[in-house]
Amino acid sequence: MEFWLWFYVAAMAAGVVLFGFWRANPKGIPPIEYAIAVAIPLWSGFWYLVMALGGGRADVGDQTTFWARYADWVITTPLLLVALSLTAMQALPNKRWGLVRALVAADILMITMGFLADVMENRAARYSLYAVGVVALLVVFGLIWGPLRATAARQPAPMSRTFTQVALLLSVLWVGYPLIWILGPSGLELFGNTTDTALFVILPILSKVGWSAVDLGLLRRLSDRRLLTVA
Repeated sequence: MEFWLWFYVAAMAAGVVLFGFWRANPKGIPPIEYAIAVAIPLWSGFWYLVMALGGGRADVGDQTTFWARYADWVITTPLLLVALSLTAMQALPNKRWGLVRALVAADILMITMGFLADVMENRAARYSLYAVGVVALLVVFGLIWGPLRATAARQPAPMSRTFTQVALLLSVLWVGYPLIWILGPSGLELFGNTTDTALFVILPILSKVGWSAVDLGLLRRLSDRRLLTVA
């Protein structure tokens, strides 16, 4: 299990280096987007380092709860949504910050419910809180594919298409989190802690470094083709 945790730390360090390198040549992309891209693996890598060193976990009943994951997610997942929102509104002079706040609030509720479910010994309470978290995730998806997508559609076509691509990628990846949770040690126990850890390493690498690389990479490509419009 420790191998996977150290592998994750190395992947996050590589992400910091990559996005720091890109930041030196921003290609017209606002500095805040690079700052977010660097902050996500930096924060996430720290908490996985804590777990790799034996911390960030607690015994709840007959299972081990990795509370450090939630300390990671409660910061990094809102940042991913902010990055997605900036892509949706990149070419618009008036940003819909109220919509961004709604996305972040629903996301934090989702992470909080997941944490509370994980520390509950009572199965009924655990699944009830998990269900609330899933509803919060559906609210996040509804905001992404409803008002945020409509906002992105007001941009030039290349920017709008880029938003659709990265929003779809993030949505597909995020569906994996509740599935792993419910199938793993926290839920139905169809696999153990080692598989759970491996899955919660691979998926977050794709969701954080992978997704940010695709998002920024597409924006940088638009800049190379002189199609990037920043308001």
